[in-house]
Amino acid sequence: MSVYKIETRHLNFFYDRTQALMDVSIQIGERRVTALIGPSGCGKTTFLRTLNRMNETLPNTRLEGEVLLDDKDIYAPGVDVVELRRRVGMVFQIPNPFPLSIYDNVAFGPRVLALRDHLDEWVESSLRQADLWDEVKDGLHRLGTELVEGQQQKLCIARVLAVQPEVILMDEPCSALDPTATLRIEELIRRLKDQYTIVIVTHNMQQAARVSDWTGFFLLGELIEYGKTEDIFTRPQDQRTEDYISGRFG
Repeated sequence: MSVYKIETRHLNFFYDRTQALMDVSIQIGERRVTALIGPSGCGKTTFLRTLNRMNETLPNTRLEGEVLLDDKDIYAPGVDVVELRRRVGMVFQIPNPFPLSIYDNVAFGPRVLALRDHLDEWVESSLRQADLWDEVKDGLHRLGTELVEGQQQKLCIARVLAVQPEVILMDEPCSALDPTATLRIEELIRRLKDQYTIVIVTHNMQQAARVSDWTGFFLLGELIEYGKTEDIFTRPQDQRTEDYISGRFG
């Protein structure tokens, strides 16, 4: 039995004839924050989306290799993709609340999964976990789209938490937020790792250093270096990693 929550083995990914990921093998431990850094177009988001099969929504794509969740290949025949995406939730770059009330945004997933008992408690618990309850508890029937962007992103996180995931994928979750909202999301990420495995894509190296335990550096579709965040930022083993972190390119 592996000690890793997620593992990829010799992962290759193609958009039609263009190869976006090249032989990526990585092991992601449970209940830690793993940051993926690298310049634009290096494969970070493509890799993230392979972890819950989101890339399958795009035409003319192809994957080779294995992606294991708790030692089981998520691309094996017969895997329930809906259940997979419940277990491996995703928070996107731009906050995307549904045009529904705050309450109904959070309740959406449990209702789809027929988890209707104690729905009020589910909603409150998820909003509390996302550090949003105190701000919205007196206006749960307001539209989620009326919240400011930082609150919208917390609402999207609460919506993911409401279906009790094991892994949370975050694709540049702070890129549309102001510095104050960004710091609040970072604080939330640090708290959530006590219960969830988190993988975050970020262009902000300071953010990666602040929130993550392990960091992977991608370049041109390859995973160049992967290790403890402190080591990656202070003692990188590959000159390309050092050049990127020091700002020589990227």
